[in-house]
Amino acid sequence: MTLFGLQIPNFRHAAPDAEMFDHTVARATAAERGGFDSVWVMDHFWQLPALGGPDEPILEAYTLLGALAARTERVQLGTLVTGVTYRNPALLAKIVTTLDIISKGRAILGIGAAWYEEEHDGFGFAFPGAGERLDRLEEAVQICRALFRDDQPTWKGRYYSIADARNVPRPIRPGGPPIMIGGGGERRTLRLVAQYADMCNVTGGPATIAHKLDVLRGHCKDVGRDPSEIVTTRLGTLVLTSNREETERTTGFLHGIAGDAFGEQFTVGEAGEVVEQVGALVDAGLDSLIFNMPFADPATVTRAGELLTKHFT
Repeated sequence: MTLFGLQIPNFRHAAPDAEMFDHTVARATAAERGGFDSVWVMDHFWQLPALGGPDEPILEAYTLLGALAARTERVQLGTLVTGVTYRNPALLAKIVTTLDIISKGRAILGIGAAWYEEEHDGFGFAFPGAGERLDRLEEAVQICRALFRDDQPTWKGRYYSIADARNVPRPIRPGGPPIMIGGGGERRTLRLVAQYADMCNVTGGPATIAHKLDVLRGHCKDVGRDPSEIVTTRLGTLVLTSNREETERTTGFLHGIAGDAFGEQFTVGEAGEVVEQVGALVDAGLDSLIFNMPFADPATVTRAGELLTKHFT
């Protein structure tokens, strides 16, 4: 059985800012009605360049997730993914525990090494080199795990430490919220997944995904981990069209943006075409596919969820 998630990446609507949250809730609840298993938001303070950059609106991730937890009943909720540079990991563990309490056990901690350097500069966050960010990621997931599971953990690393730390109330989910590490770096990131994570998130087309999962299995073998313990997920963009003309128009537009990388990121077409493309990704070995649908209204989100769950769950 394959599960499906919806990532909500953009927030501008033809409506006042005061209605922005209501429109976001409409997409989240549409996903829940359609059978999506999870709802995700990006952890950014500036909108991404491909979605318009810093002049476009974006909502703070954990404030938004807490509000969505109160408006949904079933879907799991998380960031895809939090940059390790944005918050002290002990504070992050407290935030995600609070989300778990509000949602009655539906929180997931998504975390990665961060990448959006201009955003860091604009908000005054330090942006160290990739090696240090990955070192910080390794320390952060250990601290979060300890605060999810242990009563009064003490842990000291090079960059972060906790001392007799209390995280009360405890998370509702037994063992604490699952930890997802996002990123496909084959030498370090996927090894961190094998060592510490409950879930991973990678990107790419079927061949790329199959290769990344094979690399992950190799790391699991090296560290003595059963790879079946790790839920494998992939993030991409889905555009469910209504007719051939819309498919051709959308494909041409997105090809113009993505170029040769189009097939690595986008799933575009009418229902049968989407099922065929998603089937190839499922066959690559994924447990869950997470799609953003930046052009979709709530009705289309529900229609997409019903289509996917009908054929793959």
